[in-house]
Amino acid sequence: MQHDHHQCVDDALKQAETLCKDNGARLTPIRKRVLELVWSSHKPVGAYDILEILNSERRGSAPPTVYRALDFLLEHGLVHRIEFLNAFIGCNDPGAPHVGQFVICRECRDAIELNDPKIPEVIANVAHASGYTDLRHTVEVEGICPNCQKS
Repeated sequence: MQHDHHQCVDDALKQAETLCKDNGARLTPIRKRVLELVWSSHKPVGAYDILEILNSERRGSAPPTVYRALDFLLEHGLVHRIEFLNAFIGCNDPGAPHVGQFVICRECRDAIELNDPKIPEVIANVAHASGYTDLRHTVEVEGICPNCQKS
């Protein structure tokens, strides 16, 4: 089955609009465009890559503009930050609270989001047994994706 990338991006933007409307948040044109750019390749994208595209479209975009938009998108669960890559990726399930879990290709830097409830449960159990509380975490695992394995 062929992936319809344009439909995927459109669906993500519609979901974002609905989620923001339901939560009384404003998805301004710049926030929406940043979200669209994050979703545009299904690969994690850095803030300065987004800034470069915005500057090619309209002069005068500055790093704070992009970072404010990304902070808003993070706060509303529309994107995740992948620390390992210092990059952002669209959230597949923005309406549901969950812990970010990613498998990242160390060759091409492609990433997929997992949503396995057992992973944060195991981490929480081990951490709590060791006396840790107030846990916040993102799971990032490196590997080699199927496409790079073929190369």
